[in-house]
Amino acid sequence: MTNSKEKVLSAPAESSYKIKKMVILGLIAAMAYVSVVLFRLPIIPSVPFLDLEFKSAIILICAFIFGPLSGLSMTLVVCIIEMLTISDTGVIGCIMNILATVCLVCPAAFAYKKKQTASGAVLGVIIGALLMTFAMILWNYIVTPIYMGVPREMVVDLLIPAFIPFNLLKAGLNGGVALFIYKFAITALQKTNLIPKKGNNGENTLSGIIGTVVLSVFIILTCILIILAFNGVF
Repeated sequence: MTNSKEKVLSAPAESSYKIKKMVILGLIAAMAYVSVVLFRLPIIPSVPFLDLEFKSAIILICAFIFGPLSGLSMTLVVCIIEMLTISDTGVIGCIMNILATVCLVCPAAFAYKKKQTASGAVLGVIIGALLMTFAMILWNYIVTPIYMGVPREMVVDLLIPAFIPFNLLKAGLNGGVALFIYKFAITALQKTNLIPKKGNNGENTLSGIIGTVVLSVFIILTCILIILAFNGVF
């Protein structure tokens, strides 16, 4: 009797959580889209057609909270809306946009799901950044000559001085911002009862939180300094 009663009582709670989750995902998707509309910045002079934006950081925070599948679905929604509204790169650009975001977000979220600690999140971001960079090297080598009508040799010449640093910097900044904001975001959602509180499984230790914040700030500052150097500021 007790078990059946618990199941009856848990059904409305589960339904309520699903509704809250859908609302949160919708709001975060809107935030990711608005971030692209308001902030797109070329950071490597030799590839001005590649813009830095922070939708991947927002989607990554969501994927840390709700899992890699939510990160994947949100990436598809945001990138397709972006293609239909503000992008001028068409379907090919949308596909590359999706691929880059998924390669960063999903491996990072999967690694964190397996090891929900500060080190797990950091490791996930590193794996995602490397995978994103590798995938974009291949896609730029294969697709860019066809899409832009330039010789493949020109793309090869830009791989090391432009495409590789751009993707590493973009992944590093998005990953660093996500690591910095994630703990504050999940704490706020838990305090407002929008998501259930989890037991202390190692992710809430003070040393882990401080270490993650310090590392994220270091990553962000390092990327900013490299960008400034690329643009001849110093």
